[in-house]
Amino acid sequence: MFPGATADREVADYVLLGAPLDISTSFQPGTRFGPNRIRRFAESFDDYDRRTDQFFTDLRVHDAGDVRAWDDAPEYVEWLSGSVRDAVWDDAVPVVLGGEHTVTAAGVTGVEPDVFVCLDAHLDLRTEYDGNEWSHATVTRRVLDKLGVDEVAILGARTGSPDEWERADADDVTVVEPEAVADWDPDFEDDQSVYLSVDIDAADPAFAPGTGTKEPFGLTSREMRDVVRAVAPHADGFDVVEVNDRDDGQAASLAAKLLREFVFSHAAGRADE
Repeated sequence: MFPGATADREVADYVLLGAPLDISTSFQPGTRFGPNRIRRFAESFDDYDRRTDQFFTDLRVHDAGDVRAWDDAPEYVEWLSGSVRDAVWDDAVPVVLGGEHTVTAAGVTGVEPDVFVCLDAHLDLRTEYDGNEWSHATVTRRVLDKLGVDEVAILGARTGSPDEWERADADDVTVVEPEAVADWDPDFEDDQSVYLSVDIDAADPAFAPGTGTKEPFGLTSREMRDVVRAVAPHADGFDVVEVNDRDDGQAASLAAKLLREFVFSHAAGRADE
C-alpha cells in the first residue's frame, strides 16, 4: 500500500492503481517493478505538507493495489481502463502507477480529457516502433489519433524521429524544450478536462537513473515538481510511469514525491473552489 493511502474505496477522492506492464520497454526492462518501488520509496516521507498545510492521510487516498499485467497490451489497456473509469464514475481522481508508458492509454481512455499534458524526454509520436503499434514509444500518438484528445503539450522532450517532429509541428501539439519548461504556464479553458502524465525519464538521468530509456540534458526534479503543482488543480487524472529497478531508488523516490505533490496540489485547488 502507498503510505498514507488509508481511505476506504467507497469514500476515496483519489484511487491509486498499480499497472506493472513491462512488455515493450526498448532498452532496459524492469517497469514491472515500478508500482511497488514507488510505494516502497514513499515510506520515508512525512505525512504533513507545510506548503499546503495538509496531511496526506486526511485527503482520502485509496490504494487499490496492482491490476495484474499480462503480455497482450491492447487487452490489458482495455481492462485497466475499466478500473480507471470505475474511479471516475465514483467521482474520484484516478492515479496510475506504471509500468511502461503504454498504460497511459488506459488512463486517458477512462478519463476522456480534452487536453493531455505529458512530461517526457521522448515525443512518443511514432505510429509504430519495431513493428509494434502498441509500443511505449507510440503512446502520445495514440492519445492524439485514437483517443479523442484535442490538444497535447509535451514538456521536456529532447529527442524524436523526423516523422515525430513533423507530427509535433501540427496545431494540436505543443512541445516545450527542457530549457523553456521553467517558464511554461498552463493556459486551460475553464471547461477543459486535463490529464497529466509523468514519464520519469523527463528528468535528467542524474536525478532518475532508474528508467528504461535514459536521455541526458533533461529536467531537474524541481522543474518537474513545479509543472505538477501548476497542472494538478486542473487535472482529472494522473499517472507516473517508466520507473524500473535499475538504481538505488532515485527514480522511484522522485515518482512517489511527484505523486504526493499532485494529490496535495489538486486537493488544495479543490478546497479553493
